[in-house]
Amino acid sequence: MLRATSELEFSNEQNTEEISQLASLVLSGDTSTGEKNSSGLPEKTGYPDSVYIMAANIFQGIRFEKSPEKVLIKYGNEPLLSLPESEDESSQRSSYELAFSALKFQDILEAILIDSCIFPSTTIPDHLSSLIIVMLYDFQDRKFEARFLSDNEEPIAEVQEVENLLNSFKIKLAAALARCRIKHDALSIYHILPETVRNQELRASTLPLYAWINTCKISPEEVYYSLKKRGYNKVKSVLHIDDKVFAVDQHCYDVLIFPSHLKNNLLNIDLFKDYKLIFQDKSRSLAVHSVKALLNMDDDILMVNTGSWYTVAHMSILTNNNTSKIFVCGVKSQAKDPDLKNLFTKMGCKNIEILHEAFLNIESKDHRLQKVKVILLLPRCSGLGVSNPVEFILNEHEDTGLLKDFSQGGTSEDKLHILVQQQYEQLTHAMKFTKAQAVVYCTCSVYPEENEGVVKKALEFQDHGIKVQPYSGTHLRQCL
Repeated sequence: MLRATSELEFSNEQNTEEISQLASLVLSGDTSTGEKNSSGLPEKTGYPDSVYIMAANIFQGIRFEKSPEKVLIKYGNEPLLSLPESEDESSQRSSYELAFSALKFQDILEAILIDSCIFPSTTIPDHLSSLIIVMLYDFQDRKFEARFLSDNEEPIAEVQEVENLLNSFKIKLAAALARCRIKHDALSIYHILPETVRNQELRASTLPLYAWINTCKISPEEVYYSLKKRGYNKVKSVLHIDDKVFAVDQHCYDVLIFPSHLKNNLLNIDLFKDYKLIFQDKSRSLAVHSVKALLNMDDDILMVNTGSWYTVAHMSILTNNNTSKIFVCGVKSQAKDPDLKNLFTKMGCKNIEILHEAFLNIESKDHRLQKVKVILLLPRCSGLGVSNPVEFILNEHEDTGLLKDFSQGGTSEDKLHILVQQQYEQLTHAMKFTKAQAVVYCTCSVYPEENEGVVKKALEFQDHGIKVQPYSGTHLRQCL
């Protein structure tokens, strides 16, 4: 239980006036909030209790641990209330985004809690510290305004107690946040973030959305017509356009581009609900189109580390008119097979075969793979080339540790070394499949060590004239 010892005894009217003044001081010039809400969404009203719990559990797993002499707040090891894994994509996204935001501002939020005397003047169980951090971030993001509570949701006791605690300290919290901003001579706490992190966020806010057309279920022309009926106009470029528009990608004929602010609207239309349009990072579409350009009608494909099953589905759909088989390795749990087959059936995919062995355990002489002509290798990587880490984690089933790297603007040397070694092992193993005519290697990394570096090192492993064919948009269009 939380036992607040707040000394505040102001009237509601005085509280409201002072909070308004302090919030205005703290958040003046805060363009980050405006950027996030450029689509004209309503003012933030908070999240359901379950989202706070999920976000706190995510934060607990990725937070920065400090040396004992620098510890300001103890987090403990006792987990929060365990909730069933949510299948609601919106709740999952909100939880990850809230945890990621709290992680970026962890040092600032901890300092505010100390400066406002919440710590150590209240008796707070250590295991609730993560919940306090994520709820404090949201509280200040709402300019310390009250949260909207839905009558349809079952309240969670821990969330209610933390909310009551923060509300009882809200003037001191607002004042502490204002002092923090002044100390750093920053327009808002957003401007206290490292420049590399701010640049990443700016890039994410300006890059468009990509979605590929499931041509097994609908033709591109039918998609254009359907979008036009809903008020979307086809243009040549969507950059810096706020209207309801879309464009066709110049590299992949079945990929459409939308302004980023339209995502919530698009998710509610039948094209996306019925798997006729699928949101996915463009790098994955480039990868499967690169493979398609290298295939003959009856060539098989081996896919390694696919991440999202949408990548497998896209590869299947591009080869739907061929007699090609797509082998997907590394699916460890056979319990997933029925769910995967159900997904592929809904999407119209028919030529996929799942292999449960890890790639490094599959021999090049495996009788199932003798017609494989192209290997698509999508290795685990630092991922710092993606525009939105939350979307990447959700869509590609990536490790939540990616959020920690993004919050720092880079990957540690130790982690990078481990990733490069894994990539090298997989790439050299792929080269042992002598009947394969090509290996398509695709990362989402900005580090040369994971790209040119690991490819060059792997080529040195071979001595019989294997050559690098770099990606070329012109060459790809000629092959398609």
